[in-house]
Amino acid sequence: MFHIYHNEHCSKSRAALDYLTTTYGTDNVTVVSYLDGVLDREQLAALLDQAGLRPSEVIRRKESLYTELGLSDTSSEDELLDAITQHPQLLERPLVAGPHGVVLARPLEVLQKALETCAD
Repeated sequence: MFHIYHNEHCSKSRAALDYLTTTYGTDNVTVVSYLDGVLDREQLAALLDQAGLRPSEVIRRKESLYTELGLSDTSSEDELLDAITQHPQLLERPLVAGPHGVVLARPLEVLQKALETCAD
């Protein structure tokens, strides 16, 4: 029912996972550890498209790697998508896919609102 693109070291990601498993049960939640490089460029692009987001809206600009790679506000969406694909730690998290579509569940209230809307 749900796929959460999860980073266990992120408090926002852990909160979203806890909410999903508490509300819908562990059998209805698949955890995808995206830091393991499981998303290729096409999969990431499809997720972002479903969420209505551009790579520039989900890249972690405060990560030192962002600057080390020479990325900036003038980087193209394709460059940012490539960077996130090659360096998944640059992806803002968590992304949650389910019957509501795909949302960047940051803050948690975004996910809760999407699920309420879906239930209506």
